[in-house]
Parts: sequence; structure tokens; C-alpha cells
Amino acid sequence: MSVRVLEALKERFGAAVLETHSDFGDDTAVVETARWKEICRFLRDDPQMAFDLAIDLCAVDFPDRLPRFEIVLHLYSLNKRHRLRLKARVGDEEGDGAELDTVVDIWVGMNWFEREAFDLMGVSFKGHPDLRRILMYPEFEGHPLRKDYPANKTQPLVPYRTEEEVGIPLDKLAPFGLDEGMPFGRQAWGTDRGES
Repeated sequence: MSVRVLEALKERFGAAVLETHSDFGDDTAVVETARWKEICRFLRDDPQMAFDLAIDLCAVDFPDRLPRFEIVLHLYSLNKRHRLRLKARVGDEEGDGAELDTVVDIWVGMNWFEREAFDLMGVSFKGHPDLRRILMYPEFEGHPLRKDYPANKTQPLVPYRTEEEVGIPLDKLAPFGLDEGMPFGRQAWGTDRGES
């Protein structure tokens, strides 16, 4: 059971394990950011842990809490058949200082996950081999999954290319109508289409 993993983490790393809980079979450890990488390496390399599969990594925004972001890493051991959710908390109220050591050299599959957290939330991963935007274009300003990102912010900040510049028809679509795109904050859904 993963509860034993939590006990082993607390025994090995002591106060660096800030909290643990096991709700509905989800065993979670919140750890100090300074020991994040060391703990990840232990979880992969220790024969009793054997977390050889990193499933997912994401960032969660809690704008009314300090530190503001939680980095959440889901791990699984194919051999031992136990799983663990590992968390670290980073960033001030503005999102500055949101950085954590990369785990790409431990689980190479986390490369694009860390880039996504960087791109959409603004969390930086120290030592990442190619930390740049992965979903937004380079000139995009801000991080669109932060809870304080304005949903009506105008993007892109670069001019559209014209058909003359490209040399081929672009067949661009018109912008979203009032009843399309993000539904929150919109009024009278369906009235523009004659629906009731």
C-alpha cells in the first residue's frame, strides 16, 4: 500500500515532508521545494519505492494562499503497484518566485509536462533542458490558466499575416460570436441564433 510509502518518506526525510494525507485511496505527500529533486530521485531509485512511471505533472493556482501554486506529480510503480501524489508549493501572491527543480533527468517523460506548467501557469523549472512555451506562441503575454488572467484579454499581440505576405489563401475564420467561446459572463445564450 502507498501508505507505507508515506511512512518511508517521513522516516527518511523528516521535516522536509510538510504534510501527508490518504483520502479515498489517494496517498499524498507535500514536500519542501529545496528537497523536491532529492525526494523524487529517492522515489525512483530506492528498490522499495521503485516509482518508475511518472504519470502526470501539473500546476494548480490558489491565488488566495501562500505559496500560490502547487506543483502536483503523480507517480506509479509498475513493479510494486503502488501510487503516490507528490506536491510542492511555490510562488508569492503575484506568482513571482514560482520555481522548482526539474525532474526531466529523473523521468524524461516529464519534459513537456513541465513546459506546459511553465507556459500556462508561469512556473519555472530550474535545469530544464528546453524551457520555452509549448502551447502559446512566443509573444503571448501572461499565463492563461492563472485564475487572475483576464478572460477578455486581447491576444495575439503580433499582427496577423496577410495573404499577400504568405502568398496563399489563408481562409481565416471570423472571430467568435457572442454565443461562442467562453460561455461564462455571456448573456442571452442562443438569442443571436433565433433560439429560445
